[in-house]
Amino acid sequence: MVADASKDNEALVMSSDPDHPANLICELCRNFYRLGWVTGTGGGTSIKHNDHIYIAPSGVQKELMKPADMFVMDFPTRSYLRKPPVHKPSQCTPLFLAAFDRGAGCCIHTHSQWAVLITLLVERDFGKEACFEIQHLEQIKGIGKGRGKVGNLGYFDKLRIPIIENTAQEEDLTESLEKAMERYPDTYAVLVRRHGIYVWGDSVHKAKAQCESLDYIFQLAVEMKKLDLPWL
Repeated sequence: MVADASKDNEALVMSSDPDHPANLICELCRNFYRLGWVTGTGGGTSIKHNDHIYIAPSGVQKELMKPADMFVMDFPTRSYLRKPPVHKPSQCTPLFLAAFDRGAGCCIHTHSQWAVLITLLVERDFGKEACFEIQHLEQIKGIGKGRGKVGNLGYFDKLRIPIIENTAQEEDLTESLEKAMERYPDTYAVLVRRHGIYVWGDSVHKAKAQCESLDYIFQLAVEMKKLDLPWL
């Protein structure tokens, strides 16, 4: 059953706590806008808090987002507890849920130019079936070893990020995203060719830190290609 927005469920998104999911999503999106990751109305962010899923809406400029714009879903039943009447649900929702089904606490989707360029470089140099691979970079230490594993990757470890093909509608990416998650069970991210990236983590802090680390790595990898420096 889908609940309509009412005074009873406004409490789900209204809080003076800056760490409340509705407030955090707004703050994250403003920061991502400044980084150029969510220009226009692209990209999105979702946080799982207990059995509630907080989701940024579709079609709203991320730097102008307010807590009242948030959708709230009941995770076990996949039903909306709160739907803002003037907004549409994000097409990213089923992809966010795929990450939450695998234990994530936060999932971030950006349209980073560096992520897009990496998907094109991998396709050109290694083929459409290849994933992005790189090693011997200090920033790799910012990425976790994998679900259920303690600690982060090390300097000598090889970072692998799978790449899936883009689709006309974002929600149609779900099946290929889930297959990539199964094929690369230790990954915390999936690149989408000519589109962007999905990054998740056990918490908001980890998802944000991994998203920032990966973007740094992608930018460095693009510059390395210009200088004919190998990724491996």
